[in-house]
Amino acid sequence: MGSSEPLESQERERVCDYPRPPALEPSGALVEVRALGKLLAQTRRSLRVLETFHPPTYYLPPEDVHLELLAPAAGNSFCEWKGLARYYDVVVGERRLERAVWSYPQPTAAFAALAGWFALYPALMDGCWLDGEVVIPQPGGFYGGWITSHVEGPFKGDPAHPELI
Repeated sequence: MGSSEPLESQERERVCDYPRPPALEPSGALVEVRALGKLLAQTRRSLRVLETFHPPTYYLPPEDVHLELLAPAAGNSFCEWKGLARYYDVVVGERRLERAVWSYPQPTAAFAALAGWFALYPALMDGCWLDGEVVIPQPGGFYGGWITSHVEGPFKGDPAHPELI
């Protein structure tokens, strides 16, 4: 899929062709995330989770995330592929984005590379960019996929495609 290349050099990917169980692959695209008026993350060392009918979810290394903006949040969730997720709020002064970021402290063996890396809900951020392109959040409140011009749907969570919800 050529994911280590910048986005502008990639061909379009059809999410219906992504595997199940999901695949994990590195990306060299420039990822930038702003939240509550602050730069939350910037990296060229992300990992993409590719799952059938989902736009890619990007996981960011802790070294490239402003960890001082994260506060542990209550609760967790379970993914059949990756294991138990822990959530974080993004906090700037008195402002807070609740459960906007998550990580897998001890993921399953197949996703061990994600241990301690962070994913987020693009819909809750001020903005997310891949190689300068504005990311469109995956529809639905539970999904963290990143839609760009380089991925082609339909996408799970899209109300126009209830068969995928």
